[in-house]
Amino acid sequence: MKITRKANLPHIKPRFRDIRGTLLLILLGALSYCDAAATVTFSGSNPTKEVITISPATSTGLNDLFVIWETPGVQAHYTAANSANTVKWYKFSNLGGGFAEEIPSYRNGADSYISLTDKDLGYIVEEGSNRYYFWTVNYANHMCDLESIDVLPDQTECDRTAFKLNGQASKIVYYSINGVQQILSRELKLEYTTLAYNAEKQIYEQQLTEETLESADGTIRTASPLCTTYFSISGDRFLEKWGIGQHAVSPSIEPTAIAVTTTAEQSSRSNDNEQREEKAEALGGSGPVDITFRAAVTDAVVFKEWQFARDPEFDVIDLRIQQEEVEHEFTDYGTVYVRFVAGNDSGSCDFTSETYTVYIGESRLECPNAFSPGVTEGTNDEWKVSYKSIVSFECSIFNRWGLQMCHFNDPSQGWDGKYKGKLVPPGVYYYIIRAKGTDGKNYKLSGDINILRYEDNRTSTTPTN
Repeated sequence: MKITRKANLPHIKPRFRDIRGTLLLILLGALSYCDAAATVTFSGSNPTKEVITISPATSTGLNDLFVIWETPGVQAHYTAANSANTVKWYKFSNLGGGFAEEIPSYRNGADSYISLTDKDLGYIVEEGSNRYYFWTVNYANHMCDLESIDVLPDQTECDRTAFKLNGQASKIVYYSINGVQQILSRELKLEYTTLAYNAEKQIYEQQLTEETLESADGTIRTASPLCTTYFSISGDRFLEKWGIGQHAVSPSIEPTAIAVTTTAEQSSRSNDNEQREEKAEALGGSGPVDITFRAAVTDAVVFKEWQFARDPEFDVIDLRIQQEEVEHEFTDYGTVYVRFVAGNDSGSCDFTSETYTVYIGESRLECPNAFSPGVTEGTNDEWKVSYKSIVSFECSIFNRWGLQMCHFNDPSQGWDGKYKGKLVPPGVYYYIIRAKGTDGKNYKLSGDINILRYEDNRTSTTPTN
């Protein structure tokens, strides 16, 4: 089987070791290119295993990298642009092209040949002032053998799982023309199932995870799975290219690692007469406040608890609730700190969430003394208190004869100036309020309400005893 690869030939003269034994790492200079293109082919390789061509990084200085099933018995062939041109071959190893060694070649007209050895080597084809650099890998020296996978519990941590491959898939290295070691990735595929958080559903769901490994030599570490699963390794990419890819699987693994995602959602209110808390806290404000705390946990979580405390260090915990979802009403003035803690069965992995700070402000209650129902819709046409952090409330409004005009128990409500569906006449009315704030303050308020004169075209009904 033959493979043809074309590339312009950079001109760089070889350098050799200083006679005093000092290794000089030669930085190869500016490259010059000829119009002709180099052609390298291979013959004598296994006909069922094509030569695999890899394009190395430009920084390596190599034009090509070739992976060959077995290099012994394989010849590299180059055809000169002109049969009269001199063609020389060089080989180099980990020292780079600056220490290349000229090697014998065979010539037949414009065609030039060399025989590859069983070693991984770099080669230079020189035609006149132009050069072509390539590296050959004898895959027989790096055979991939995937037998099985063993997890190493004594080296496994909460966030990382350690395992080893029984078999071999060690690193494949090659060298740039400057002698810098490079890694030729086998692109082994590691697969396992874990859990991932779905923010829309607020739950953890199974997800197949794939990782690419350069090699599988020694201890391998990856993110710990969050559910029962097994690890599988397949590859490498060269065997798969040749149609003989391998596959290794671990035994089933129970999770020990845990993951938790917490959220806090506050019920909103939009009462136009409720004063807003001046503190810029994310949660809380004018009490009472209802907040739902949720925790989504993974399979290995056994211990789980929402904790409520008055100090941010949680030295004294006032309330513990061992549930994933908690709806809590905050009715007391001050700051409460809330967090979620979780752990696995053995206690080897634990979790503490961020601390949620809930601030409930001190109470206020103010009563207006006049309004004008029925005059201009939407403008001062309803009597309402202005309040903040009121947890209990009761208000009654009377006319001057003591007849109750209205009664309500919610400070966000008010009086529209009507009695039995009809506007009452202008004049003085009276309110009595009993209320309590989040700070424990008791309110006993009473006072006058002045209803201003209506427009002439309005009619009113005078209530009677």
